[in-house]
Amino acid sequence: MAAAWEMKSLLSLLAILQLLAATTAVYKQWIPNTNFETASNWDKGRVPCARDVVHFDKDKVISVFVRSPHVLTDMYLPLNGEFVLAAGAAFTASDGSWDPGCDSGGTVRFADAEHRSWFDPTLWQDVLPSGELRPSGPIFSVDEERVPCRYDDVIFPPETSFRVNTDSSQPVIHLRSISVMGQELNTPSSWAGYLGGPSAPLQFHGNGTLQVTGTGCPDKSGCACGNALDGPRICAALLEASGRQCPEPVCQSPLQPLGHCCGVCGATINLDFTPDFDLQKYQDRLVQELLSQPKYAGVQMAISKVHKAQTFLGIMSRSSTPLIQIVLIDDRAGVQAGTAAEQLAADIMDSIAQHGEALGISSGKMEVATGSTASGQVGSHPVSRITAGTVMGLLFSLLLLGGILFLYRKGKLRFPALRLPRPWERLEEPVSPAPASDKGFDNPVFNVEPPAADLGEETPKDLQVFYLNPLYDASETET
Repeated sequence: MAAAWEMKSLLSLLAILQLLAATTAVYKQWIPNTNFETASNWDKGRVPCARDVVHFDKDKVISVFVRSPHVLTDMYLPLNGEFVLAAGAAFTASDGSWDPGCDSGGTVRFADAEHRSWFDPTLWQDVLPSGELRPSGPIFSVDEERVPCRYDDVIFPPETSFRVNTDSSQPVIHLRSISVMGQELNTPSSWAGYLGGPSAPLQFHGNGTLQVTGTGCPDKSGCACGNALDGPRICAALLEASGRQCPEPVCQSPLQPLGHCCGVCGATINLDFTPDFDLQKYQDRLVQELLSQPKYAGVQMAISKVHKAQTFLGIMSRSSTPLIQIVLIDDRAGVQAGTAAEQLAADIMDSIAQHGEALGISSGKMEVATGSTASGQVGSHPVSRITAGTVMGLLFSLLLLGGILFLYRKGKLRFPALRLPRPWERLEEPVSPAPASDKGFDNPVFNVEPPAADLGEETPKDLQVFYLNPLYDASETET
């Protein structure tokens, strides 16, 4: 029994290793098509038959691939479109003979393909270089990376027609290569030649321009996907397909990974790295040493380079910091949701503490949210504690002083003027106020002096001093 279990684990590990061998290049294949023989492309949910009238909207631009011969009663064509006929494919007018698969007949309309968006994650699937569907495994992608990234290879299956809306928030959508009708276009010149042909305007429409570069990611630490600007578009398409709202997570405060549309229960780890870090090798190491263990059979991991926006004093900066994001989720339910992912995250953090410096990892920060706990930072392991702490302390001090200086020079911060007493100075007695003058007071508005007292005579105690108000006649003051 033990031998059988070991053999099963070995076969599982070999399958994972074979899967990892093909992960250096990522291939994403477009799922929907506009083929004539695809039943879902027709409003009746079936392929037209001999007694049907086929109707294409005249103002809809379309490219339709036809695999086989068809007999039809009549057909209305669009003003701008094409039929791509395979060998032996043809259309024949019906002679009215009985067709066992077409008893009633009627008008069959081709469905609208204009709304199929390039940035809809549900319309793409990961495939092997051969075009076969990639086997399910422990690795998954955050939502922004389910759509082709700037260094990915895109495949439109051979012998299929399609129409895709490339509306985008970025003017150019970069790709490594595009395969259309079995032809791989992996240079800028070959792609430009295809765009100049008759089929491309019927297959691609929208304000985003596809650009083939022919180059893969040049950085061994990984490259960001490049779909951040279209993140809202991706999430809108994903939520529309799933009922316009994220599923309710079991945990109270779910985690929100960068590039992912909905909150998750589990764990995330953010890694700061050095130039020695190799993303592909580190992913292989995690899969072989940890994810392949039986206790983590239900755990899935997404790992990629992302850019996190920087903030200073609560203000969002235009710059961003690259980091490696690891997202861990599991298939457990209820209060156990996310607990296996949490355990795996703890093991990863322990490994970083022991081997991080050799792997090119300078520090790691973990956050956890499970069905029994709220989310929060539960661990942070710097690899070089003293050095990193000293450097970070100096950087923080410089940033703090720089921020204070900046605010002071902008006039948003003022320091009170302070005068320190000198030791040789003595406190002086306060000067007694001068005796009040008996001349009354000066009127600052009118330069009118009250009558002067005779200094030679003693001033009577009951003497009252008045001033003249020019606004009234002096006789009015007499009693």
